[in-house]
Amino acid sequence: MTATTRYAHPEAIVGTQWLADNLHDPSLRVFDCTTYLHYETGTGRPYRVESGRADYDKGHIPGSAFLDLQGEISDTSSRFNFMMPAPDDLAARFAAKGIGAGTRVVLYARKNPQWATRVWWMLRAIGFDDAAVLDGGFDKWSAEGRPTETAETRYPAASLTAKPRPDLFVGKDEVRAAIGDTGVCTINALAPDLHRGDNPRYGRPGRIPGSVNVPALSLLDPASLTFRPPEAVAAAFASVGADPSKRILVYCGGGIAATLDAFLLHQLGYRNIAVYDASMSEWAKDESLPIERG
Repeated sequence: MTATTRYAHPEAIVGTQWLADNLHDPSLRVFDCTTYLHYETGTGRPYRVESGRADYDKGHIPGSAFLDLQGEISDTSSRFNFMMPAPDDLAARFAAKGIGAGTRVVLYARKNPQWATRVWWMLRAIGFDDAAVLDGGFDKWSAEGRPTETAETRYPAASLTAKPRPDLFVGKDEVRAAIGDTGVCTINALAPDLHRGDNPRYGRPGRIPGSVNVPALSLLDPASLTFRPPEAVAAAFASVGADPSKRILVYCGGGIAATLDAFLLHQLGYRNIAVYDASMSEWAKDESLPIERG
């Protein structure tokens, strides 16, 4: 890849200055999507999920509302966290939060942009394309000394009709069928220790056979939490054989970090990308599914 690589959809990544300049746009809908994972051992679950609502209440970008990923827009009837609801159901939940026709959505998070990219990918999966991720999130906004407020914002309900893109998410059957298929590249967005099988966080340690590793965190600048330059991100995917001509399946622990990889693949112009929603939370516990280590 050359240094002239550009992101294909720059409108889906906004900077802090752009947001500051546009905060008073009446069509803008800004959401804090923060969630925290508290990793556990001995409980039978990989982590405890905590909403970022308490931090939102302490201070957030002026005019932004809070979006509780697990509590408000995930399928809470599933035994797995963060699962996609049915498209019409999800569209109704987003509409109730103020997302709909004629609105421009900006999503941000604290500590890790994967929570914003998850919501962005969910919106895209139901056909809403006027959403963007704040590069650097709340951390960059705060580091720059920009204003915050503690008052809660609630947007008026909107109307949103789902136009589903079912190919953006896959289940275990398609992932299993892709093992050994040279037309598919399966990418693990988890940390290297999990990919190698050194860490049994999700159950059986290891990875989906044949999958390659592009850790989501490796695609961020560690200081600013902004996305790395396009040419660096392109090189990271090219180095593992993620060719744009292939179908790309991305997984992680629970379908969150995978969306950061998927979001940046989309930015690079890849057109055939899907996220395995239940990811290793399902795969590692299903003894009928193959796993490899090392």
